[in-house]
Amino acid sequence: MQQDKQGPDIHLRDVRLRLGETRFHFVGTVQGGCITALIGPSGSGKSTLLNLIAGFDAPQSGKIVFGTEEVTKKHPSHRPVSLIFQDHNLFGHLDLFTNVGLGIHPSLKLSAEDRRQVSTALARVGLAGMEQRKPATLSGGEKQRAAFARALVRHKPVLLMDEPFAALDPGLRSDMAALLVELHRETGSTVLMVTHDPDEVERLSQRVMFVEGGRIMLETSVSDLGEHREIFAVGRFLRT
Repeated sequence: MQQDKQGPDIHLRDVRLRLGETRFHFVGTVQGGCITALIGPSGSGKSTLLNLIAGFDAPQSGKIVFGTEEVTKKHPSHRPVSLIFQDHNLFGHLDLFTNVGLGIHPSLKLSAEDRRQVSTALARVGLAGMEQRKPATLSGGEKQRAAFARALVRHKPVLLMDEPFAALDPGLRSDMAALLVELHRETGSTVLMVTHDPDEVERLSQRVMFVEGGRIMLETSVSDLGEHREIFAVGRFLRT
């Protein structure tokens, strides 16, 4: 059952950034409470956009607003965001339980309920009984699932994902996609997910944001995406 609360709209108000010779200029809104697929050619600015929203990159001008709250100058740790990027960011010297527990409290001061949530999250992503395993003993897919479990225990209203299922085999990829949809129904969070898979867009997303040349060129519903095949890169993405 979906909760009454909904994740915030994410407003990008004339956000500008220059990295080397590359210029980015983002204007648009990520619709709150939806799973939005972030698509576009390689090097178009998708990961940079996620980094700006997360706070890892700071814009040189413009504003980033979550709902009515401006977060442009807020540290990443002070933004209501969970992350699942291609780099799973697990600490090699810590076991899985501890890695996931860090999502709840950096000092690992975990209550009994916190510890139960960690075990439940690991079970939901198929890693039950592996709490004491170190990252070096895991496959790439298992590491990514552990990163997913860490995001689950954080209960943040915004979830940013950079090709989160790319390292998984087809069966597990389908299972994890179904889990994402189930959790989204429960939480109503705002999800922005980078993907290069048209089938994933159709199965998981309600909205699509297309980025090219460091700009948001299109923001539309998944059902209307096919009407924009005249944009060359959109047509290529849809394999026309």
